[in-house]
Amino acid sequence: MQVTETLSEGLKRAYKVVLPMQDLSQRLEAELVSLKDKVRINGFRPGKVPMAHMRKAYGRQVMSDVLQNAVNEANQKIVADHGLKLANSPNIEVDGGEEGVKRAIEAEGDLAFTVSVEVLPTFDVGSFDDVELERLVAKIPDSEVDVALERMASQTRPFSAKEGAAANGDKLTIDFVGKIDGEAFEGGSGEGMDLVLGSGQFIPGFEDQLVGASAGETRLVNVKFPEAYQAAHLAGKDAAFDVTVKEVGAPGDLVMDDEFAKTYGLESLDKLKDAIRANMQTELDGAARGKLKRALLDQLDKRFTFELPESLVEQEFNGVWQSVISEQERSGKSFADENTTEEAARVEYRGIAERRVRLGLVMAEIGQQSKVEVTDDELTSAIVERARQFPGQEKMIWEFYQKNQEALAQIRAPIYEEKVVDIIVSKAKVTDKEISKEDLLKIVSEDEASGK
Repeated sequence: MQVTETLSEGLKRAYKVVLPMQDLSQRLEAELVSLKDKVRINGFRPGKVPMAHMRKAYGRQVMSDVLQNAVNEANQKIVADHGLKLANSPNIEVDGGEEGVKRAIEAEGDLAFTVSVEVLPTFDVGSFDDVELERLVAKIPDSEVDVALERMASQTRPFSAKEGAAANGDKLTIDFVGKIDGEAFEGGSGEGMDLVLGSGQFIPGFEDQLVGASAGETRLVNVKFPEAYQAAHLAGKDAAFDVTVKEVGAPGDLVMDDEFAKTYGLESLDKLKDAIRANMQTELDGAARGKLKRALLDQLDKRFTFELPESLVEQEFNGVWQSVISEQERSGKSFADENTTEEAARVEYRGIAERRVRLGLVMAEIGQQSKVEVTDDELTSAIVERARQFPGQEKMIWEFYQKNQEALAQIRAPIYEEKVVDIIVSKAKVTDKEISKEDLLKIVSEDEASGK
């Protein structure tokens, strides 16, 4: 095997490889000898098939395997001999194309090919002692715990049949048919639906128009779907609903005591309040953590400047761009609706792809130097959590991740990243700043709106 480097430019490398016909023939002969004792051919005793017959019957098939194995060995040798860290899979181009491959299979000539690769950039991670971060700290007020507790209690609140007009807080049992431009639309009808007036279950304006209705009454309710409605084909459209009120129920007293807490598996109302607070605090801490992480990634993006593998950037950009196009198709919007052009959008999203690749390489290098690992227990916990999001399909979800390594990698990646973030934060100068829950959520919302 002859290997010659033909290109070393930036992160790109190319190597010319020549596998002599004599070496390939010897490999073919060895494989056929090994195969001879295993095959069964009519007219020949086991192990007594002439080599000429073996070569005629199996030569092309075996030589194809020989060539593939030889190419793989050449790739491995190139990587090992030159100490390469590949950014992508090698690209193989055979001299003479299909004709060159055919000659090699027929053992009529050497196999010559070029291996082209991109390597990962090398850079110094350095120290993070000079990284300064502000960590926002917010606490859940008692009033919010009380509101959440009341909301939970209202879900089991008793209602009793009521004569006369319905008021806010009453529960209606209704049938309805929604129409747009006189035509019923998918998802716009229901029977025997329970609706508590004032709960905000339905789109704005719907519940207000049912205040004062009585059992047996039919009303026409006119509403307009919000512009940001999740079903894009309904967003911003006017609709008319024929609503029949079948029953009106008056609310009973809210029960919030130790017995109520026991329905949630907790021994007392105080324990239930503690659990509610802990869950709400976890969500709030997650929002603060996200803000801290975005600030850290912004600093890392500015700190590191190095050449990026074009193949990784292109791969990331294609994924981002496909998401953009899919969202446009879903929403029916165009680049003009976003006050931009396709050309400008491509530039913007390529910049996003470059940032993601750069930060991915930085995080990977930090994690490698710090010997970060994702344990089997951590992976299992993440898969179980994901499976819980699909009640009744837990087994299917579990088996999917067990059999799909690419999907499993998507579960592992964020766990790995969070561990690396923890390492950097532990070395940085972090200052805590106490703010209200409202201010924290406002800051987080503004960051998300600006694309940070």
